[in-house]
Amino acid sequence: MKILVVEDDERISDAVTEYLADQHYAVEAAYDGEAAWDLLDVFTYDLILLDVMLPKIDGITLCQKLRSKGHDTPILMLTAKDTLNNKIEGLDAGADDYLVKPFELEELSARIRALLRRGNSTLPPVLTWGELKLDPSTCEVFYQDNLLSLSPKEYKLLEFFLRNGRRVFSRAQILEHLWSFEQVPEEATVKAHIRGLRQKLESAGAPHDLIETVYGLGYRLKEEPQ
Repeated sequence: MKILVVEDDERISDAVTEYLADQHYAVEAAYDGEAAWDLLDVFTYDLILLDVMLPKIDGITLCQKLRSKGHDTPILMLTAKDTLNNKIEGLDAGADDYLVKPFELEELSARIRALLRRGNSTLPPVLTWGELKLDPSTCEVFYQDNLLSLSPKEYKLLEFFLRNGRRVFSRAQILEHLWSFEQVPEEATVKAHIRGLRQKLESAGAPHDLIETVYGLGYRLKEEPQ
């Protein structure tokens, strides 16, 4: 899952970005509304954390612009203003939730999970694919009864496939969804992570091609025989 953090206070932005990265989210940061608008014009995000008081384009205006252009990405407003009118203004602009600074990172994480569930009400709490199970609440992955020890990027990659079923994704699409704009590596990096993930799945008892190569197109999860 990919999150855009729009916050002009670099101290807060860095703390939130680091915390969410530890929670296995792919995170990008923008420090003003104009930079955020440019990123949102090019890239797709699963959720936006949006500060109200921003340089160039303030959070309320940016939220209104996004909604007027048809963006339905969940937006969580962050602000130091704790009055009813401020909250109403943010929600009326199109925000889905409102969090007042200072806030606990654990509460922020819970609000994010709630918004992501709301955005896809069909998404089960535990993601399953045959004998494979991934629990987003504990970040644990099992094949049958075997616990897999995955790197953060391997975990994100597997979660991405599980959330998208049989859809085929090219290496470029995987890079766009799982790496931040500033950190996008070569496409060979995806191949290396796929190889490592396959090896760990196979060691837990899964078929080697559970992550299937669709030649010329990309990768997808392969249905296991019933």
